[in-house]
Amino acid sequence: MLVPIFTLKLNHKINPRMVAIGKYDGIHPCLTAATQAGKVFIHNPHTRGQRPAAHRLSQSRQDSDISLLNINQAVSCLTAGTLGPNTTGHTLLVGSQTNLLAYDVHDNTDIFYKEVTDGANAIVLGKLGDIQSPLAIIGGNCALQGFDFEGNDQFWTVTGDNVRSLVLCDFTADGKNELLVGSEDFRVFREDELVTEMAENETVTSLCHMHGSRFGYALANGTVGVYDRTARYWRIKSKNHAMSIHAFDLNADGVVELITGWSNGKIDARSDRTGEVIFKDNFSSSVAGVVEGDYRMDGQIQLICSSVEGEVRGYLPASKEMKGNLMDASVEQDLIRELSQRKQNLILELRNYEENAKALPGVLQGESKKGVIPANTQLQTALSVRRATESQRAHIRCPGDTPSETIIRAVLIFAEGIFEGESHVVHPSIQNLSGCVRVPIIPPKDIPVDLHIKAFVGGKTSTQFHVFEITRQLPRFSMYDLNTDPSATQPTGKVTFNLNDRPQRVVMWLNQNFLLPEGIDSPDITFTILRAGGLLNINMQPSGEITLRADDIDLAGDLIQSLASFLAIEDLQAEADFPVYFKELRATLTEVDEFHSVHQKLTAAMADHSNYIRNMLVQAEDARLMGDWRNTKKRYIELYDLNRDLINEYKIRSNNHNALLARLKSVNQAIQRAGRLRVGKPKTQVITACRDAIKNNNINALFKIMRAGTALS
Repeated sequence: MLVPIFTLKLNHKINPRMVAIGKYDGIHPCLTAATQAGKVFIHNPHTRGQRPAAHRLSQSRQDSDISLLNINQAVSCLTAGTLGPNTTGHTLLVGSQTNLLAYDVHDNTDIFYKEVTDGANAIVLGKLGDIQSPLAIIGGNCALQGFDFEGNDQFWTVTGDNVRSLVLCDFTADGKNELLVGSEDFRVFREDELVTEMAENETVTSLCHMHGSRFGYALANGTVGVYDRTARYWRIKSKNHAMSIHAFDLNADGVVELITGWSNGKIDARSDRTGEVIFKDNFSSSVAGVVEGDYRMDGQIQLICSSVEGEVRGYLPASKEMKGNLMDASVEQDLIRELSQRKQNLILELRNYEENAKALPGVLQGESKKGVIPANTQLQTALSVRRATESQRAHIRCPGDTPSETIIRAVLIFAEGIFEGESHVVHPSIQNLSGCVRVPIIPPKDIPVDLHIKAFVGGKTSTQFHVFEITRQLPRFSMYDLNTDPSATQPTGKVTFNLNDRPQRVVMWLNQNFLLPEGIDSPDITFTILRAGGLLNINMQPSGEITLRADDIDLAGDLIQSLASFLAIEDLQAEADFPVYFKELRATLTEVDEFHSVHQKLTAAMADHSNYIRNMLVQAEDARLMGDWRNTKKRYIELYDLNRDLINEYKIRSNNHNALLARLKSVNQAIQRAGRLRVGKPKTQVITACRDAIKNNNINALFKIMRAGTALS
């Protein structure tokens, strides 16, 4: 059994997912974590009594090994590593919702302190693509930004939603790092070029590089797993939340395992190939972070786990004598108990089959209540689109049909991202039992989903049932109906692009990605959008020009990305016009300018009030020392009123800031949407040109770029 080689009790609470190890003097590893009240603590047991307090750094009164770094803002992310070419040790990087601090702990100095308007929800430090110097890359409000050691903005791009996690890894196996971004789904960037996207049904909260192109991930719904590029090796789901994941070779077999720290205090290590648990331990409170480092300075790397209450444990990799047996005896007993239970279930199932075989001669006289059904019984399923009625929303109908002499007692459907808890069970009442069960399915967004269907089928008087299993794939664009209303308003938005491909290939894409009752043979088609309403029109000219008409710019982007992926198109230019959306965006940009103006006025007003308060306080104290109680009381009443005004101004400023962030997010999403209407280099060019237009406050150029896909003069 593997046990901790050291345990520490730090008198500081630790914020989840904000733990790092840094060698700030180039030699001694220090545990660093964000704590309450806008502070970061640095635990350094190696050089006691040698750290004078200076600048931002102060000594903790509770623990002589801990120094506190005052950030004066709520910390949202932190990391440590080599940023500059000539620095002695690692640089500490601390992000908040408004700023990024690069701090030299050894010299007690700021390296740079940058304002980041999109916030910093996640941070990673390292080399990206062909950029020579290491970058501190932060992910915030739909945007990614990278700074070098001087604080210069070397990298910027937009992504689909709020960034929750980041990791650098060689995803494409070209010898250069790509940036893997976790938000509502996965996105992989080669510098500012989007390499690939992978849909997930929950927010990606944690990422870690394992080896090669393999990486571990954790979702907000308690799922953890491993991908190798776009192929998922395994995943498991827990009722608890994964707070931190890390790759570490705990059983010393030469291959890293996925170490997960959970919200219930459990730590487990799983095989990167199968997901099998090879080790687990428990804290008394939620895990805050999992890191690695030679914390005992003895040449051996330890796995270091910390809890939110400040408990820290270090584990060494297993020795050869343990032969990979990291569990205690009770776990082995649990496994034996589980196998025994499985054996009993198999014996019971075998007994049922034997009884069915004995009852077979009496089935013709109808005297058996066993689960005997005709040998040719099949479960038929045919997915179909159903429009909304007064009693039911628009949905996809999944029927289960069997021959008339049998009934379906229950149906279980397992599907990621469609049902709460990922599964749905239908039990028809005794009075409504029949050979047909219809299940409505409503996909929340356009992603392909595998439906794993299990049905209990038996005779009308059966007490035992056969389980039929079948898997059907729900195509990506399934909530679109071929039947259209002639009086429906035609969409005003459109995208036009040219394909050097045969119409038959576009027809193949339509048949594979839409739920069509019968195959179509023409690329000219109109759908009713069931989820949001409106029409979708697809038209292809003999010259290869395709026009997509829809009012939803997100739908147009999804269609273009899906078609480009199906036809293996690397670069695709397009012209677009979405009058309604562009009008809303123009209004949003006007509001951004107004909020910026209000922000500056409020900041100036607060500065004036602060100076006035300083003078008023001096006058009040002078009056008090001179015994002039009348003026003392008068000045302190004025101070009280000023303080109340300052608090009210702060609330207004805070609301203004939140509204500004929401508008900036909309602008970043607009740039992302304009990019998704193109593929490859044209996409990158549009995103870069849009950002330059916003920097120069050239709104007209911005809309020209979004429409034409190029920077027009």
